[in-house]
Amino acid sequence: MNQRLQHFPIAFFSTIMGLSGLAMALNQGHRLLGLPAAAGAIVTAVAGGVFVVLAAVYLAKLLRHPAAVAADLTHPVRMSFGATVSISLVLLSILTLASLPRLSFGLWAIGTALHLTATLYVLTAWVYQPRFEINHINPAWFIPVVGNFLVPIAGVHHAGEELSWFFFAIGLLFWLVLFTIIMYRMMFHHPLPERLLPTLFILIAPPAVGFLAYLNLTGSLDAFARVLYYGALFLTLWLLLQAPRFLRLPFYLSWWAYSFPLAAMTVATLLMAERTGAVWLNGLSYVLLALLVLVVAGLCVRTVVAIWRGEICVPE
Repeated sequence: MNQRLQHFPIAFFSTIMGLSGLAMALNQGHRLLGLPAAAGAIVTAVAGGVFVVLAAVYLAKLLRHPAAVAADLTHPVRMSFGATVSISLVLLSILTLASLPRLSFGLWAIGTALHLTATLYVLTAWVYQPRFEINHINPAWFIPVVGNFLVPIAGVHHAGEELSWFFFAIGLLFWLVLFTIIMYRMMFHHPLPERLLPTLFILIAPPAVGFLAYLNLTGSLDAFARVLYYGALFLTLWLLLQAPRFLRLPFYLSWWAYSFPLAAMTVATLLMAERTGAVWLNGLSYVLLALLVLVVAGLCVRTVVAIWRGEICVPE
């Protein structure tokens, strides 16, 4: 058990992102499609409970194996997953905004401060680490950027527009920079390792979450909002057409990369259908929501099976 604790992956917090994304989609489904309100509330409670468990386990890892935690925070891939901790707090603040506003503010304030710290740390490491190479970059590097897009969703209620625009600007700036570099890496260098192929779905998240943040900041569906949404929709279509390739992969914890981007796209489609009244977008929202439920349920089952078999928390 001590050895498994030492190898407890920080990427485990991506499960919170997937569960929280599903809860957000179910909440919007309740508001727009008439789904039961209890569905989103139950998944929110599960996400919060899982976060507490994972945080306790990772704290134990920090206390007993500080060198392993330091290795996580300097690894060219795992260091980006460190931002999933702060993103989880921000997502939980979004989910509790209406029902528990004080708790939401506390989660948002802590998560936002941690995420700004994580963004500054990761950017500094990327610039000054002499051992990082082009083959190290992968879509998981988007994770610190995606978190900045999430801050304004609850931030406009907790801290006003100016601070929220600050985080939106960070997300927009570095999304465009990283997207260009990642596409260059995938086109002209070695393909992604099998273990990291599911992270391609993270390409969907920045424009989809950016769309949600932009709607919260401006309240209007203008040309730029449409560019964000339809860009995310194209990436979703491109990746879903490659489903046979992804389904052949053995299960890795990185499979959870399917969940949150798909959830963000589902919520964005629900809001887009509401704002435009387009029948085809309304139909697409039903399809994406059903697919999201199936994907997250499947990921939960596969993760529990992998834990039971001892396939997680082992040396890479």
